[in-house]
Amino acid sequence: MPPKAVGQRRRPTQERAKATREHILDTAAQLFGERGIANTSTNKIAAAAGVSIGTVYRYFADRSVMVEELLRRLLENIEQRFSQRVFGLGEKPSVEVISGILEVIADELVENAQLVRALVAGVQFYSSGIPEFEPRLRLLVKVMVIQILGPGDDHEYDVMTFVIINTGFAAVLRATALEVDSAARAEALQMTARMIAAWVDVETQAAVRGKK
Repeated sequence: MPPKAVGQRRRPTQERAKATREHILDTAAQLFGERGIANTSTNKIAAAAGVSIGTVYRYFADRSVMVEELLRRLLENIEQRFSQRVFGLGEKPSVEVISGILEVIADELVENAQLVRALVAGVQFYSSGIPEFEPRLRLLVKVMVIQILGPGDDHEYDVMTFVIINTGFAAVLRATALEVDSAARAEALQMTARMIAAWVDVETQAAVRGKK
């Protein structure tokens, strides 16, 4: 079990306390999205949530812990949607599987577009987007690759997983920008899915030839 993050308060067990904690977190998410993380103090969050600053600090040691919690919640929602879409799709065409996965990730990011923008501005990112997201997504994507291609070389599947995550998630992150309308977003995601699926299909055919 991973160690508790520095500054993280103990999670409440009573329903009323849980509701208060979630309300503060929801308020922080709204303000971060509207004002940016750097421009949102814990005092402003407390005022907007209608609670005392002491109540805020009872659940969150500082603003950075709220950011970590919101990022964790966002990633868990994406993982849940991803898992629901991936498992059991081994028999479907690869383009349909990949398109569906890109869409569910995009849906979650669009629903939280302002918060995602604030997180992008306030957290260190690299090539595939949110750093914390990649290791958590890697196993799910690898399962998808194995479902499509069948048993094969583990290292090769790791490389394929890396490429799919970096290509697919980068496209999703850009397509879910606030300035991109729904039609343009759908077109970009479908094109990305077709490109990835075409490559996966080539690898599938090579794998089949290699087994003969």
